Amino acid sequence: MAKDESAQRMEKIVSLCKRRGFIFQSSEIYGGINGFWDYGPLGVELKRNLKDFWWKRNVRERDDMVGMDGAIIMNRAVWKASGHEETFSDPMSDCRVCNTRHRADQLPERDGKPYCPHCGAANMTEPRAFNLMLKSYAGPVENDDNLVYLRPETAQAMFVQFRNILDTSRQKLPFGIAQIGKAFRNEINPRNYIFRSREFEQMEIEYFCRPEDGLKLTDYWLEERLRFYEDIGIPRSKIRINDIPDGDRAFYSKKTYDLEYEFPFGVSELEGVAYRTDYDLSKHIEHSGKPLDYYDEVTKERFVPHVVEPSAGADRTALALLCEAFDEETVTDDKGKSEIRTVMRFHPRMAPIKCGVFPLLKNKPALVEAARSIIASLRADMNVFYDESGAIGRRYRRQDEAGTPFCVTVDFDTVGENGPEKAGTVTLRHRDSMLQERVAITDLKALLLEKIR
Repeated sequence: MAKDESAQRMEKIVSLCKRRGFIFQSSEIYGGINGFWDYGPLGVELKRNLKDFWWKRNVRERDDMVGMDGAIIMNRAVWKASGHEETFSDPMSDCRVCNTRHRADQLPERDGKPYCPHCGAANMTEPRAFNLMLKSYAGPVENDDNLVYLRPETAQAMFVQFRNILDTSRQKLPFGIAQIGKAFRNEINPRNYIFRSREFEQMEIEYFCRPEDGLKLTDYWLEERLRFYEDIGIPRSKIRINDIPDGDRAFYSKKTYDLEYEFPFGVSELEGVAYRTDYDLSKHIEHSGKPLDYYDEVTKERFVPHVVEPSAGADRTALALLCEAFDEETVTDDKGKSEIRTVMRFHPRMAPIKCGVFPLLKNKPALVEAARSIIASLRADMNVFYDESGAIGRRYRRQDEAGTPFCVTVDFDTVGENGPEKAGTVTLRHRDSMLQERVAITDLKALLLEKIR
């Protein structure tokens, strides 16, 4: 896809997200705040569907996984032990001409010299380290003793609670701890919409194992994660696997795969699957003096477990779902009039609204009553939307932009005004094909549940 075409596509996605209530700029009426976003009615449902399915697949459907929900603020000693306080930084460089700040390792170059992407001047300061952790204070006095950080990742809570979870869950190696939660990084230059922001949400697993099983389980989790993306509507063919070579990986990693997706702004990382060895547990044993080892009752060995970490960004994955779903097509009506149909082709299990229900006319009480009854019968099992405003075709188009896979129209046949032949049936319209079929109301819920799960 050409650069201009990709930029236009991204602009259309961002515009639709605001227009239809997926994502808004945080604090927009006050000019916003860079790197922070709010999810609207459709966006929060999309993200909730993603997180719920991730949890179902990785925790509820497995015997070897338990969950936790760690605090956003932890003892400062955690971040000293993990190395974050000293080394969690990016190189920053300022433009001497326009005074904008940028990550030095991402500056474009001209004739071998970095230049400012904002004004084009090749007059940048020397790179200097910038710590990415957001600081705060826990206590009545803002001094060094009360200094804390908003966590830059969810992983460390799982490491420091390893012993408690092992003892209370009675798990045996290999087993994992899963967590979905907020993290914060004071990014030098937030960019690409919700892809890189200062507040974001991670879906992360720490899978503990014997040292000799680490590499094998890294490949196992790579396949599991690829299967997950397929099951939410991102084809395996759209994901690039980047096997990070020696020298480019984190120093504690013996193997890392980056799963990358081709966004309109370029190929970028969705998730990392990293074999972190025993680095994290060993560091916390060293700094805390507490036992975080494992005793194998079969082999009578005591050792520090190794860890494989599949770590995904919920916001990045939501953005990939939006980009993958967005489509425009030319459709022609019965009168030969053509128009552009904008449609979000979400997988039904990810779609924010599963079914729209419409009475053909809003001033016909029998139709409205039947439509409301269908809404009531479906609401406990799925997110549904009632709409009685405007022409039926326009209502379909609104649901197409919301990504709703199915729409139900209650008409005069439904209530038997045109005879008994079709009484108790509705028109079920399919989003992607726009085909319509008559379905008995008594069969409707089972049919929809089969398709959205």
